[in-house]
Amino acid sequence: MQVEVVAADERNLDATGMSTAPPVDPPVDLDRWRALAAAVVTDLGGRGELTLTFVDRSAMAALNSEWMGIDCPTDVLAAPLDAVVDPDTDVGPSVPQLLGDVVVCPAVAADQFADHAGTLVDELALLVVHGILHVFGHDHVDPDEATVMRGEERRLLERYHWHGPTPDGFRHEH
Repeated sequence: MQVEVVAADERNLDATGMSTAPPVDPPVDLDRWRALAAAVVTDLGGRGELTLTFVDRSAMAALNSEWMGIDCPTDVLAAPLDAVVDPDTDVGPSVPQLLGDVVVCPAVAADQFADHAGTLVDELALLVVHGILHVFGHDHVDPDEATVMRGEERRLLERYHWHGPTPDGFRHEH
């Protein structure tokens, strides 16, 4: 197994996992975000499985409270699961490596994109990349770490999202 990204849009599911249709806004292109996540994980030398889940405000608030002790929704949460293995180490085909979970709240992204990434699509791309970098051990607690992480975000977005230079309207202070 090289890289597998399991992506799900859980924003219109009730507590039992049944659809509450109609679909919620903003729409999420799971194939697009799955492909971006797989490219980023591969670029970072990862092998294994990553989950990428899109949730609504209430689900994100519950996760943020559980994981971070903060009682409000946030834009992205990430939880590494297994230690990232050396890409030269063969863990064997029957032992999948669980890299981690990235959870994104498109409603929060929709609230902040105009003052942040410039477009909703760029904001969602940034949040996917940002979450994956957290899974791989990056952080932005101190200024030096933040500079490194922002540089990696920009590099990965230019390579796999924009396929070229950063657009003028993009700001990614997080």
